Amino acid sequence: MKSHILFDLDGTLNDTGPGIMGSVQTALDQLGWPPQPESFLRQFVGPPLVESFMTFCRMDEPAADQAIALYRARYHTWGVYQSPLYPGVEAMLASLSKRAVLCVATSKREEGARQILSMRGIEDYFQIVVGDDGTRPTKAHVIGHVLELLGNPLPEQVVMIGDRSYDVAGAKAWGVEAIGALYGYSQPGELEEAGAVWLASSVEELTELCLRLTEKGEEQTL
Repeated sequence: MKSHILFDLDGTLNDTGPGIMGSVQTALDQLGWPPQPESFLRQFVGPPLVESFMTFCRMDEPAADQAIALYRARYHTWGVYQSPLYPGVEAMLASLSKRAVLCVATSKREEGARQILSMRGIEDYFQIVVGDDGTRPTKAHVIGHVLELLGNPLPEQVVMIGDRSYDVAGAKAWGVEAIGALYGYSQPGELEEAGAVWLASSVEELTELCLRLTEKGEEQTL
């Protein structure tokens, strides 16, 4: 039985893609890049920003830091507000919060994550919210801090939910199983290849799966 559920934010609870992609394009515009296709910009939804700019734009670290500063200037004044909940998320959290400890584990800056959760009226469902504070460069670092704050529960009691391979890899680093949210921003086959134990193609499917996983006596080989 799962007693602790960790949620990614971008692409899992909230559809933050438009705000993130628009802010990335604004940063690239100011650096002299031409407009990029959506398929390119979608890659930025989920991973840590420095890794994204260095990997997808082939920037060195100083150039990535400059791009991030430009990104954040746009995101804080516009992008953060482009973050609606996926339909059904609030009802899912209301149900699951009665059965498990809910947490947020995101690569987004922690203050930005809390702003979005508060703005959408769902912050109170989560006992712990952890993001990047400048010392947690990977999803594994974020998840590790959540587990520490939880008092290090047994890995088999915990499940991580996210829409990108980074969420799955971060969970696996701690021996935690992961659910892949297919309705988010992953590429085809990304979550399966990363090793997600379960997949959910909609919030409704995710809700049903989590209710089963938090049911006493439920076998973990669903």
